[in-house]
Amino acid sequence: MTEGKPEAALKRIEVPLRLTLLGLWAERLVRAFWPMWTVLITGFGLAALGVQDNLPLEADWFGLVSFAFASVWALVWGWRTFRKPTRAEALTRLDSRLPGRPISALRDSLAMGAADPATQAIWSVHRDRMAAKASDAKAVEPDLKLASRDPYALRYMALTVLVLALLFGSVWRVATVTTLPVPGGQSQAATGPAWEGWAQPPAYTGKPALYLADQKDEVLLLPAGSRIQLRFYGAPGALILAETVSGRTDVPPASQPVQDFVIKQSGKLSIEGAGGREWLVTILPDAAPAIKPTGKMDRDADGRFKQPFEATDDYGVVKGDVTIALDLAAVDRRYGLKIDPEARPPVTLDLPLPMKRDRTKVDQVLVDDLSKDVMSNLPVTLTFTATDAAGQKAASQPLHVTLPGRRFFDPLAAALIEMRRDLLWNRQNAPEVVHVLKAVTNKPEGFFPDRKAYLRLRVAIKELDAAAATLDATKRDELAEELWQIALLVEDGDLASAFEAMKRAQDRLDEAIRNGASPAEIDRLMKEMRQALDNYMKQEAQKNAQNPDEPNKQNGQAMQMSQDQMQQMLDKLQELMKDGRTAEAQALMQQLRDFMNNMKVTQGQGQGQGQGQGTPGQQAMKDLGQTLRDQQKLSDDSFHDLQNGSPDGQTNPDGTPGQSLADRQKALKDRIDQLGKSGTLPGAGDPKGQAGRQALGDAGKAMKDAEKALRDGDLPRALDKQAQALDQLRNGMKQLGEALAQSEQDRNPNDGQTAQESAPQGQRDPLGRDTGEGSQMGTDHSLLQGQDVYRRAQELLDEIRKRAGEQNRPDQERGYLKRLLDLF
Repeated sequence: MTEGKPEAALKRIEVPLRLTLLGLWAERLVRAFWPMWTVLITGFGLAALGVQDNLPLEADWFGLVSFAFASVWALVWGWRTFRKPTRAEALTRLDSRLPGRPISALRDSLAMGAADPATQAIWSVHRDRMAAKASDAKAVEPDLKLASRDPYALRYMALTVLVLALLFGSVWRVATVTTLPVPGGQSQAATGPAWEGWAQPPAYTGKPALYLADQKDEVLLLPAGSRIQLRFYGAPGALILAETVSGRTDVPPASQPVQDFVIKQSGKLSIEGAGGREWLVTILPDAAPAIKPTGKMDRDADGRFKQPFEATDDYGVVKGDVTIALDLAAVDRRYGLKIDPEARPPVTLDLPLPMKRDRTKVDQVLVDDLSKDVMSNLPVTLTFTATDAAGQKAASQPLHVTLPGRRFFDPLAAALIEMRRDLLWNRQNAPEVVHVLKAVTNKPEGFFPDRKAYLRLRVAIKELDAAAATLDATKRDELAEELWQIALLVEDGDLASAFEAMKRAQDRLDEAIRNGASPAEIDRLMKEMRQALDNYMKQEAQKNAQNPDEPNKQNGQAMQMSQDQMQQMLDKLQELMKDGRTAEAQALMQQLRDFMNNMKVTQGQGQGQGQGQGTPGQQAMKDLGQTLRDQQKLSDDSFHDLQNGSPDGQTNPDGTPGQSLADRQKALKDRIDQLGKSGTLPGAGDPKGQAGRQALGDAGKAMKDAEKALRDGDLPRALDKQAQALDQLRNGMKQLGEALAQSEQDRNPNDGQTAQESAPQGQRDPLGRDTGEGSQMGTDHSLLQGQDVYRRAQELLDEIRKRAGEQNRPDQERGYLKRLLDLF
């Protein structure tokens, strides 16, 4: 049994021994024949790259002969240096990697003491130990390193040529080596043509390249600008080119083996000589683009204009713009416009074009706001221009329109805007502008909506008066901007009083009705008045709850109006304006004004009750609502930084130092975590409560990712993550709100009716709307219904198109806006 262990050990090493022998074969083949495969790979790579097609015939043959000699030398050198590995060598290498060389020991014999039993026993134990060590033998990997034999890394150069050939060359071009004619020969090779040629249309056409040898038709239809590439093989002069399609003046020799030119006109193309061809080339003209405005220019309530346009091209429009110039001949030259305007360059705007869709026919809408420009609300001409890939341009006929801009319905604001326009028209109007503004501010009592606007205007007048004689363009623009801001303050108001805000909204709406404002402007002013009226009635309801014995009176009589009656009047007013019944709308507006001046808000039962701090669940929902608003504000600030190209967010919009965006995001994330750990969230153990907690957890993860993106300066990714956080916050609040409502209903079974069945008069807000169920935020009804949803969506899409087309915006912001357009 002892004698069998060595034999078994030698059998077990058979597999490692064979693998080691194969490694020796690979090692010696690589060392002997690496020059040969280096030469072969280099030659194959150069041929696949088409080097032979761009060299003179003599150079091709010299390279071919050199390649053949190098290959033969490498083969002979490899054959002479290669040494066939033997099994004994493999066994020796395998044994050298084992401690104590056990394989050699197993092959040894006892030199002396063979008849001594004790010696035999020791020898047997020794062989058993060696057999155990030999059983652990592993195959020895070959040494394929060639650095010492190839100090100049020629093999890596060959591999680089091969990779380039596979990426940028063609394996089929290797076959052209076999078609090389013999120098001085007169006949073409029997294996193929003595020339090759390609016709490559411009890339923007999308048409494929043509291999001229395969074109059987004698007429070639090619787009203008196609490139012809020809290669002549054989003796110089055996083939020559004759063509009338390039219009070249510096024509190379007709027998030159490489011909490369661009087709610019129809004509004849021929290869004269043995095996030559001839074609009649007909140019497919690249038509110039066409562009024109379509439809009527429209204006939004905020002053933005919308102008549809259409552009066409046979291969696609690559660029479009519109030039807006003052139509001086059509301007009403009165007041501050009597004198000639200062020279100003026309305004040029980039036209929005689809990013991925077909551009052969473009139907888009130009959206922009030039309310601050001196041409606003004055006659202008719009000239649209389109450019195609070939550089051809086309311009539309000038469109004569009045350039829309924001309209100011407050008389004082309108006067300030008119003086601003006169100042921008010509600086010579500065003394007259100062005179008019001083007259406006002479007796401000009851004339200015608040003191802030008056004080700012007085400062602007003083600065303009001091600089009127030497007013430069920079100072003029600063004062024009200040007048614009003051006019906005007068028009939009900065009123703390709800009653004054309501009266202000009524006055603006009344002025808009009398001046024939557009439906969009009327709609915006109606919404402002509804909001102001809503705020006022809530305020009055609170006052009446505190002082029920002090009604509003006029002539000793209290007038009351319910929320439903107020809504009916507003709906009727909007309907009259929509139908164009202006006189009736003015009468109803006056009636509404009289009601509001003598109104006492009616109040239902239960108003003012339950205004305490609420349950912990209700307080948690309030905290979540505040977190949602803070997250929305942070998202707005992040987008503001993206617009201004400032990734740090270290300053507030007014320029004062502020907390960084990333720190604010971290604070919101910590707030969400604290709410989750506080145990005050409603719906513990309820499926909706669990779903709400999961949504808040997802919101926290999105906030964490947004914080990291903000710290890395990646604002587009931060905006995406913030949008996810907002969605998850809204979802979580919805689920938790439903869970809270269910828990309150479980505690008060008598209140388990539907909101519409159980809500008494006191459960509605001052305008008669449902306040919502339980702790839900607001009413169940949509804030936007019907056409308002589509109108608002279109406004947002138009604004995104406008900003995406502005070339002066940062690349990050434009990329983010274009991704939004791709989504919608």
